[in-house]
Parts: sequence; C-alpha cells; structure tokens
Amino acid sequence: MIEAARGLRVLALTSWPAHVQRTFLDGALAGHVRLPQVTYPRHDFAEVRRELDAIAGATDASHPLGAYLIDSARDWDTAAHLLETLGSAEAGAHSHALYGGPDDPLPGSDALTARDAARHFIGIADELDAGLLAPEEHVEISATALQLWLQGELDAFFGGRTVQVDLDPDLIAKAAAGAYRIRLRAGAAYTDYDRHQLLQHEALVHSLTALNGREQPVLGSLAMSSPRITAVQEGLATFAEQITGNIDIERLKRIGLRIEAVALALDGADFVEVYRYFLDAGQTAAESFASAQRVFRGVPVHGGAAFTKDTVYLRGLIDVHTFFRRALASGRLRLCRLLFAGKMTLDDVQRFEPLFDDGTLVPPRWLPPWVARANGLAGMLAFSLFANRIRLDQG
Repeated sequence: MIEAARGLRVLALTSWPAHVQRTFLDGALAGHVRLPQVTYPRHDFAEVRRELDAIAGATDASHPLGAYLIDSARDWDTAAHLLETLGSAEAGAHSHALYGGPDDPLPGSDALTARDAARHFIGIADELDAGLLAPEEHVEISATALQLWLQGELDAFFGGRTVQVDLDPDLIAKAAAGAYRIRLRAGAAYTDYDRHQLLQHEALVHSLTALNGREQPVLGSLAMSSPRITAVQEGLATFAEQITGNIDIERLKRIGLRIEAVALALDGADFVEVYRYFLDAGQTAAESFASAQRVFRGVPVHGGAAFTKDTVYLRGLIDVHTFFRRALASGRLRLCRLLFAGKMTLDDVQRFEPLFDDGTLVPPRWLPPWVARANGLAGMLAFSLFANRIRLDQG
C-alpha cells in the first residue's frame, strides 16, 4: 500500500505555484483584482487504483490490520479520483468525501456543526477588547528568528538534528511539516503565539507521529499522511496547542474564518469574493490570498465548489478532546499515548490496542511532554470532565 499510494500527494498536487500569488497581489495593488489563473497537470492513477482495490480484496476485514488496510485503501482510491479531476467541481465532491463539509454535525451532537463552532469563535474574537493584549502579543518575529528558535527546540527535544527547519520562499502557507523537515515561509512575520503553536502543532504532532510511524516494524504506513487520518491529525495538533496553553482566540478565529469561507465558496462565492471576505475580517492582502487559496485548491475559482480540508480542524479538535476525556473516565488513558505511535484514527488506536500488547506494533518512541506527564494530563482532563457538568445559564 505504501508503494501504491506514494504518488498520491493530495496537498502537494493541489497547491498553487508561488507566481500565482505574486501576479494576483500585484494586480490588486494596482487596482485590478481578477480571478487567478491556475492550471493543473492531468493525472492518471488507474493502475494505482487497481492495486489499491487488489489490496482491499486480499485483506481479512475481521483482523484489526485488515480493517485498517481496507479503510485506508478506499480513502486512497478517493484521493486518486480527486487528483484525476483537479480543476473541476468533481474534485470538490471527492474532497467532501475525504474531509467532510462545514455543515456536517460535530462529534457527539446532532444539532451543532463545524460552521456553528466557527461562528462562535469568530464572534468571541471580534468582541475581545484589543487593549487586553499583552505587549509581547504585538511583537512580530521574523521567519529567520523563528527558524533558529524552532531548530534549537527540536534539536534539544530529539537529542540531535532529527528534524531540519528550513525557510522556503515558495511556500504559500506559513508552515508545512514532514517527518524530517519543517518548512517556514521565508519573509513571513510570526507572533509569539505562532512560534509555540508551530512547535506543538507541526513539530510535536505532525513530524513526531510520522517519525514514530517509521519505527513500526510491521505497519510502516503509519508514517504516511493519508487523507483518512487528517481530521484526527489536525484535531490532535490543535488540541496540543490548546492543552499546552498556546492557542489564542485569533488562532481560533482564523480557523473559523476558513470554515466560513469554505461554506461561502460552496454557496457560489468566487475566489475574489472569498479573498475580500478575509480582507474584511482583518487579514493582510498576502494572508487573505493564502487563506482563499486553501479554499480553492484543486477546484474551479469561480465558485460553487471548495477544497474542504479546513473544515476538519474544529471537528477534529472536539473529537480528540472528547476521546481523551473518555479515555480518562474509562481508565484507558494509555490509548492517548498510543495515538502518537503513528498516524491513525481514533478507531484505529482502539482496534490496535491488542497489537500493541502482543508486540505486533511498538509504542511511540517519542512523546510530547504534555502527554508523557500522565499526572498533569489526567489533572487537566479531570477538571474538564467536571467543569462540563456546570451549566452557564444557572447561578
């Protein structure tokens, strides 16, 4: 499966080249805001899809590893269809099948959706008095300074140069993480919250779980960033920001704005309208382009379709938070540690527990400090469990 899916790099193949951003922003500065022109190469993954189908067909669905392989092969097949239809509304439909949409119900609720959560955080952020911000929250950090700091933190954590931090002038997002390399956008300005968020989110979840997955002697695919694990990976990474005290309301607002933007695009808003939505929300022109680009990766820019990955963040955060609390309540906090042994879903880690017990799978080599300190994690979760019983509309 690793070999078959190696070329199905959804984010890499849907991302736009940097010159599209430069052309758009130069035009906007001159007063000419036009829809960006993006062309995608044609892909044919028919042979890959046949191989994935054969893998699923030859697998015992009653075995935990078999169920994992079947689920993974089917999602990779959908990813292949998405990449074969880049630039069309059909790609947006495949994106929805992989990542869900803004109006999908949140875990544990039939009434609330990701869009409801987005509006909640946007509203609170907009009501916050800017005078309450500490002085250090106004200070910008250069990409070079952040690179040096983050590299030092990671070298200390891993005991050597395991993960390399590089500056990338062609990166549209502020950061991107792989197993051995984290890229920062050269020339970008970061905040004090950004640097701690990047450490917890990109390095100590995305990179760390990939590295732990590479330690697996049997299931090397646990190192892969497959579409089916996106919601849990992003939810776990965002939860890491939250539980370490490194998520700020502006970060939650940015996530919420992206969810609202996906909904706007699905309702017919084109790239320029979504770009202006982010501008009106207070983002810079470059940030607004980068945010709008995330919504229109791989789909037409004239509206009616969207790349829906950004809807997983809040849904994943709530799902992971609930999972951690249930694990504590049921005396299975160990599952929270095992979740870092590779990139997997919440269902996977529960099905895999016997395989960790018999040595088929190995526990994580590296753990973020907040997970390694079981007493501290239990204390925070125990308080959350009790506080959840308090009703805000009483007393």
